[in-house]
Amino acid sequence: MANFNVVLDEDQQWLLSCLSATLDPNHEVRSFAEASLNQASLQPGFGSALCKVAANRELSLGLRQISFYDQAAVLLKQFIKKHWNEGDEAFEHPAVSSDEKAVVRRLLLFSLDDPHRKICTAISMAVASIAGYDWPEDWPDLLPYLMKLINNQTNMNGVHGALRCLSLLSVDLDDKVVPTLIPALFPCLLTIVSSPQVYDKYLRTKSFSIVYSCITMLGVMSGVYKTETTALIAPMLKQWMDQFSAILSHPVQSEDPDDWSIRMEVLKCLNQFVQNFPSLIESEFMNIVGPLWQTFMSCLEVYVRSSIEGTEDSYDGRYDSDGADKSLDSFVIQLFESLLTIVGNAKLVKVIMNNLKELAYYTIAFLQITEQQVHTWSMDANQFVADEDDSTYNCRVSGSLLLEEVVNTCGTEGINAIIDAAKTRLSESQREKHAGSAIWWRIREATLFALTSVSELLLEAEDSGLTRVGLGNLLEQIISEDMGLDVHEYPFLYSRMFSSVAKFSSMISHGVLEHFLYAATKVIAMDVPPPVKVGACRALSQLLPKANKGIIQPHMMSLFSSLSDLLNQASDETLNLVLETLLAAIEAGYELSASIEPIISPVILNMWASHISDPFVSMDSIEVLEALKNAPGCIHPLVSRVLPYVSPVLNKPLQQPDGLVAGSMDLVTMLLKNAPSDVVKAVYDACFDGVIQIVLQSDDHSEMQNATECLAAFVSGGRQDVLAWGGDSGNTMRRLLDAASRLLDPDLESSGSLFVGSYILQLILHLPSQMAPHIRDLVIALLRRMRSALIAGLRSSLLLIFARLVHFSAPNVEQFVGLLVSIPTEGYDNSFVYLMSEWTKQQGEIQGAYQIKVTTTALALLLSSRHPELAKINVQGYLIQSAAGITTRSKAKLNPDQWTVVPLPAKIMALLADALVEIHEQVLASDNEDSDWEEVEADDGEADKDLMHAAGVTSFGQPTHEHLEAIAKVFNKDEEEDGYEDDHLSVADPLNQINLAKYLAEFFVNFSQRERQLFDHLCQSLTQNQRNAIQKVQTV
Repeated sequence: MANFNVVLDEDQQWLLSCLSATLDPNHEVRSFAEASLNQASLQPGFGSALCKVAANRELSLGLRQISFYDQAAVLLKQFIKKHWNEGDEAFEHPAVSSDEKAVVRRLLLFSLDDPHRKICTAISMAVASIAGYDWPEDWPDLLPYLMKLINNQTNMNGVHGALRCLSLLSVDLDDKVVPTLIPALFPCLLTIVSSPQVYDKYLRTKSFSIVYSCITMLGVMSGVYKTETTALIAPMLKQWMDQFSAILSHPVQSEDPDDWSIRMEVLKCLNQFVQNFPSLIESEFMNIVGPLWQTFMSCLEVYVRSSIEGTEDSYDGRYDSDGADKSLDSFVIQLFESLLTIVGNAKLVKVIMNNLKELAYYTIAFLQITEQQVHTWSMDANQFVADEDDSTYNCRVSGSLLLEEVVNTCGTEGINAIIDAAKTRLSESQREKHAGSAIWWRIREATLFALTSVSELLLEAEDSGLTRVGLGNLLEQIISEDMGLDVHEYPFLYSRMFSSVAKFSSMISHGVLEHFLYAATKVIAMDVPPPVKVGACRALSQLLPKANKGIIQPHMMSLFSSLSDLLNQASDETLNLVLETLLAAIEAGYELSASIEPIISPVILNMWASHISDPFVSMDSIEVLEALKNAPGCIHPLVSRVLPYVSPVLNKPLQQPDGLVAGSMDLVTMLLKNAPSDVVKAVYDACFDGVIQIVLQSDDHSEMQNATECLAAFVSGGRQDVLAWGGDSGNTMRRLLDAASRLLDPDLESSGSLFVGSYILQLILHLPSQMAPHIRDLVIALLRRMRSALIAGLRSSLLLIFARLVHFSAPNVEQFVGLLVSIPTEGYDNSFVYLMSEWTKQQGEIQGAYQIKVTTTALALLLSSRHPELAKINVQGYLIQSAAGITTRSKAKLNPDQWTVVPLPAKIMALLADALVEIHEQVLASDNEDSDWEEVEADDGEADKDLMHAAGVTSFGQPTHEHLEAIAKVFNKDEEEDGYEDDHLSVADPLNQINLAKYLAEFFVNFSQRERQLFDHLCQSLTQNQRNAIQKVQTV
């Protein structure tokens, strides 16, 4: 095969000429050639002709590389993607004929032993692409051919190509192929990895990568086929563990990425064995602990020289010909991941329990700042902040996760091991300092970093009395020793001290904390390296909320001034940190807020405006402004400062830069939230008309979303007054309804309507008498919008409105059901059938405490109404479990999910029971004494009033004014924070006061008493878990 050549016919000669022309320096010649090739790709025989060119080794390497390696995806790889399989999403006519497919497959296999690595890689990728469509059914000879290549020691190029191809194929193997592949393939791979004298490290590394993929799939299968997978892997486990040991037992080599790569693949394989077959690995584990430790220790020596000291090459940022990371860092991260997996195994960790201190001791050494990090962080404060926030996964983060696992798994012994290791390292750093070492500070900083990375676990252990390690005294000793150091000479150590004090503030004496708080306040204003200011900001943002107000007040004006100056110097990541610190300062210095508002507000407004395209900075800026707004005496001057700026923006939106209109409405919504009536009116006068026009005319979805939220805030804040402020209440109401109509337009893209649910909810809560005549039209519009909605969150918000309308109709729920039945819906008997079909499918996906309360209780009202229409409807029930096995993408296409069909009352009953089950599970998870469930079980003899009729009205569409006014004035300030933007709006709904567990308990008790026969019948369709939950509340 090494001399495989193909005689080129006339068409192939033309193709060769075109390929040559794509290299021509003349742009017109290149463009014409590329267009000609694109046209030719639509003709029969193009793929086979291309393969023949690439397979002909007498041609120049450049031409052959074009045919296989061109990343513009205009040749073979794109040809396969577009024309090979008609079922593929990217398919374009014409389809490749069966005969041509056979020719292409044959030529590709014959070319796998190409001596040029880039071409071989491209051929392997093409083979893997075709195999994804054709193998094994239409390409049964693929695997035998690859096995033949692997076993031929006289053709190392063939071994290379076959292994490269198998490594790509093995990623997508399924549970049918792997059990038959492993017995045939693993012995061949074992021969390769155990013969370093015959096969180079690259081939052995590729062999391990294939083993890794296969073991990973076996691990997935073990959940279903535990006995079979164990029987398959057990006989060969010792042989592979011996190979792992042989490779790991040698010291890690300096500046040898091939050595690092093969060890990394070994560790990945070991990881899979430990995760998926721990009982099998236990008997062999003792044999590999020594070699693994040897790799760990020797790796540290290489890492110190290469990365920490920077005296050797760490190959950072470099990749091999297959695109794999060659750096020492990637190997160290994998080493930590393997150790973490072992520590997390309850059985295997026992083997290393006596060496926990050594593990922590050497891990801390890995956490030292590298020479590259010193250089990067000194030059780029943004990168320092990003890396400190764990947004970059590196050796420090990976090592800290290992220490966390040591504490989580080993408890007190783990904590003591880390503390002892830390003390030893701190003593060593002190000795190095006295000896005149220039880098003594690195191990000291790494030790503090290690302690802060497990600070939450250490504090929990201290609070619970599990351990008394005297960590506070230790930290105070370090601080007292190091506070006198030159901040310019040791900026990273200073930064770490600031963050350490903030993390362990509860363990440190008040005097030291006050001293540090003062030091951080001073540092912000000084000319010091950026990392020091970063550490000071972190300390202030965490310490200020808990600080003694009397002590910090004298320094607050100076701090505000310094932070304002720092804002003008900051950028990107550091900007968010400074804003976070400023927010903490404002909340800590509320008494001074009125005097600092004129200083801070203009700076933050300018910051917000200049960074309007950065969502993080703009949101943080608005949070700072909101803190000022909520401070005593600040809301009126702040509003008078903001309105002259945002009003022209909203009233002339087409003339504004990108993002400014949407951002301005975010700002206005913030001002309206919980604002007094005079402020709401002032904002209304300046902005309401502009916001309405944006909803009616804008095609920008972010603008429409923010305008919708803004309108909801206007209605929530102004209520009935909103109609009077405009002078013509009828005209204002028409404009509000026009906005609702636009947002509910079924042809509008779902993203534009995303927050319409919150807006409609405010209309029906706060303008009930005005909305009553439009209920039927509203329901029709909601149904149409729901049918065209492509976003689950939008459908959920619309379902919430229907649920709220159910509550409004109580105690005459059957009237609302009748309304829905009277509205036709295409494809369904009526709208009620459609609504309940969607609602019952979506209920389990609804999120948010308020949303769950309203929808769940509405379902209970529907079930208790006993409307005859309920019994006529069947809806989606439970997922029918498919045959045993792993569900691959191809299986999912051939066998989509199937569901049972159940009567609507049975489904509602199940959903209500599921709600009880979930409440109980949340209580067990959080152990919350004040939870809903425990209130149900409390034997205090008090029952809530009958909430099922608390929202009752005289008749649907004819609510009493007094009743709906009462709803509008209820404001539940204790709504739990669950991360939803409209929580401040939902608390105005009295249904937010519902204790869901009590409500459901009362419902099931009453329902079982009034409708015993139906209740028993519906319970028969429930799972045992659901029946237990209902029985539990019935016996309370």
